[in-house]
Amino acid sequence: MNIVIAETAEQAGRRAARDGADRIRRIIDSQGEARVIFATGASQLDMLAALVASEGIDWSKVTGFHLDEYISLPTEHPASFRGYLKKRLADLVPFRTFHYVNGEGDPSAECRRLGELIRSRPVDLACVGIGENGHLAFNDPPADFETDQPFIVVELDEACRRQQLGEGWFARLDDVPRRAISMSIRQIMKSAAVVCTVPDLRKARAVRDALEGPVTPRVPASILQNHPAATIYLDRQSSSLLSSKGGTRP
Repeated sequence: MNIVIAETAEQAGRRAARDGADRIRRIIDSQGEARVIFATGASQLDMLAALVASEGIDWSKVTGFHLDEYISLPTEHPASFRGYLKKRLADLVPFRTFHYVNGEGDPSAECRRLGELIRSRPVDLACVGIGENGHLAFNDPPADFETDQPFIVVELDEACRRQQLGEGWFARLDDVPRRAISMSIRQIMKSAAVVCTVPDLRKARAVRDALEGPVTPRVPASILQNHPAATIYLDRQSSSLLSSKGGTRP
């Protein structure tokens, strides 16, 4: 695991996008196509904007997946992750195909459908974040580190739901769905490389616990310590509680 510390969230996002774009270009050059996972949320805004603006990526050779989606939330809702990715990514560049998580139908059937799609070939890159409660995707603590299912139905804890409220995606806590479809921890860890962008002071405790604490389902993102090609992109605020500030800088 590598750590990059930038001064601002925008700088962290640009560096993550630069490194992610470099990897996508190399993968396409070496094997003719790339498979990439994308996260959503406020932490990913700068990274996705910079990635879309990156030059030299043949997006027609990229298959996209996304990490998670609320159950029963329509695409038109401001908090829909499908809507988020369409607006900020998939409608802006010509993907070969983009596999959305659809939470409006039968969740178990959707997990099976997506599982078959993502198992068909290895994933080259996962672009992810870390939640305020240390979650990775919607795998809230204590996360299931053991399931081999690529996508699972999860219950969202109150800390996770309050984060969604605090970021302005919902008007009231009661409006935040209690269940979601999420890519599993093991499936994320199967990605050949991980770009994890985590800015903002409100993430500082989760960053410290995930990067400097033990690997434990109580801090789901701590599993990234075990990934041989994971890089964590922080800003000054999100890195403020780390005991070591020795990460590389843009």
